[in-house]
Amino acid sequence: MRNWSILFGLAALFSVAAFLYAPFAAEWWLPNPPGELHHSVSTLGREIDFLFLIILAITGLVFIGTQVVLVWGAYKFTDQLDQQGKPVRPATYSHGNHRLEVVWTLVPAAILVFIAVYQLGTWARIKYPSRAPKVPPLAEITARQFQWVVRYPGPDGRLNSPDDLILINDLHFVKNKQALIYLKSSDVLHSFFLPYMRVKQDAVPGLTIPVWFDSDRAGSFELACAELCGWGHYKMRGKVVVHETEAEFEKWASNRLAEQNRSQLGMASGAEGY
Repeated sequence: MRNWSILFGLAALFSVAAFLYAPFAAEWWLPNPPGELHHSVSTLGREIDFLFLIILAITGLVFIGTQVVLVWGAYKFTDQLDQQGKPVRPATYSHGNHRLEVVWTLVPAAILVFIAVYQLGTWARIKYPSRAPKVPPLAEITARQFQWVVRYPGPDGRLNSPDDLILINDLHFVKNKQALIYLKSSDVLHSFFLPYMRVKQDAVPGLTIPVWFDSDRAGSFELACAELCGWGHYKMRGKVVVHETEAEFEKWASNRLAEQNRSQLGMASGAEGY
């Protein structure tokens, strides 16, 4: 029945309409600052977005082409019956078309090779430890069920020393400055995910993995776990704050360190009184 071809055509039109509408709807598109739909706050994030758009354009064109062929074939070759209910067009057997099969094998292979080669530079800038920025580490972040333990170096500038600042689910860094962290996991596999910076890196037990990112916008963003890590996975969310200036960040860190020291002193005094 040709009604099926019409149904397939309407479904394809709806899908294409959604595809074309998505870039103009913030809630359907990649996460970006309000009012800046096509601007990732991260330098490397903009490269990732460009790769995403290339893949989206290729798959979109292929989808439209295949749907046109599907609807045309379903409409043109619908069974037609005579008055006795017998097919007007007898069925025929065809072995296929070798030339066509070669073409539709080589074309997707060429597209995949192009994507694989084209993304190598971006992948290297994002993932290769040798390409990590030559800056002091901002923090060491340890994932555990179900929180992010963020350890900042204290006044001595060294990580894992007695004066470190230790916070939970609270990541801060400075605008327009490369931030380098060391990522760990104390239990299971987690995934460190900064949607607005387009950063996603698994935290693997037993490994210390360098991760780097930046932001050209000050403000508050989200830190999430993108790996199902247990019953409390849904609440493993953190806050990311990008400070406008280094002085603002230093003031925040100094205040939090003073609060931490007062808390430790109070606990020690309470223990002695007990």
